[in-house]
Amino acid sequence: MIKITMFSSADKVAGQGVGSAYLELVNLLRSRYQDQLDVQINHYRGSDISHYHTIDLPFYFSTFSKKRGRKIGYVHFLPETLEGSLKIPQPFRGIFYHYVIAFYKRMDHLVVVNPSFIDKLTAYGIPRQKITYIPNFVDAKRFHPVDASRRAQLRRHYHLPADKFVVLGSGQVQERKGVPDFITLARQNPDVQFIWAGGFSFGRLTDGYTELKKVVDDPPSNLLFTGIVSRDEIADLNNLADLFLLPSYNELFPMSVLEAFSCGTPVMLRDLDLYHSIIAGDYEPAKDVDEMQVKLTLLRNDPARLAHWQEQAHQAAQRYSENHLAKVWLAFYQSQVKEDQHE
Repeated sequence: MIKITMFSSADKVAGQGVGSAYLELVNLLRSRYQDQLDVQINHYRGSDISHYHTIDLPFYFSTFSKKRGRKIGYVHFLPETLEGSLKIPQPFRGIFYHYVIAFYKRMDHLVVVNPSFIDKLTAYGIPRQKITYIPNFVDAKRFHPVDASRRAQLRRHYHLPADKFVVLGSGQVQERKGVPDFITLARQNPDVQFIWAGGFSFGRLTDGYTELKKVVDDPPSNLLFTGIVSRDEIADLNNLADLFLLPSYNELFPMSVLEAFSCGTPVMLRDLDLYHSIIAGDYEPAKDVDEMQVKLTLLRNDPARLAHWQEQAHQAAQRYSENHLAKVWLAFYQSQVKEDQHE
């Protein structure tokens, strides 16, 4: 039995993909491997593996204890990916960014959710052999396609006409997520219903908070901001939507995209380089808001094109299934225990 302690405060702030990824992993390990893995949360006990999901200062100090065993860091962000998310004035921003890398360097091994970040971490002086890529996944029991009658029921629940074209976006309301472009598209397409599921998880610290808050409080009539909602509601919204659109400028491996794939919802994304190594060919790409407008018009008027991306969503969901990744995580933990015994 491998003793694993998860260190995380990710679920204390609602509406974060980091929290969703963390909870999915804990639930997966506890449900599949209760005879092989003893998983505890934030317990400062002796462990074979201490898996750090967030970079809280008390967690950093805990890494100096010999009871932590093998220290694994989950890389959900880098300093450059925080730009456009939080408004942190200098010199505090520089100090915080330095701390992020210092935390990662305290780890015996790092797990990244996107292979494109391996080179970025090595540029910070972290050896390549200490980094492993394991993608995110979602619970297929919660995120799955529904039949036509359930879809119609969901539309009625949200007071949406059956024939209305619905575009869904989800995540924190912030500049980095491209919410201003989502708002622009809503204004340019008054006959389309736009829904953004998410809110200001970090309140006034959110980059662009003042301007975004004005629109959230008084949105166009065809744009609904739901605020922070449960994951079950995210699944419902994906299933009533015709298209999932994430105009984000920077991501690692967004849980929201995996959730859409798992529901069989066609996906359009700002075409970021970091997507190319993980989900190339699975989404409708658009380089900017003007191209998003063009592609949106095409998708609305061409059912075959929309059906193609729906099929790609189904295929992507299979590649990132929890069944496969459960085995990957077990093998990873077992290898790390062996590595620790050899050192």
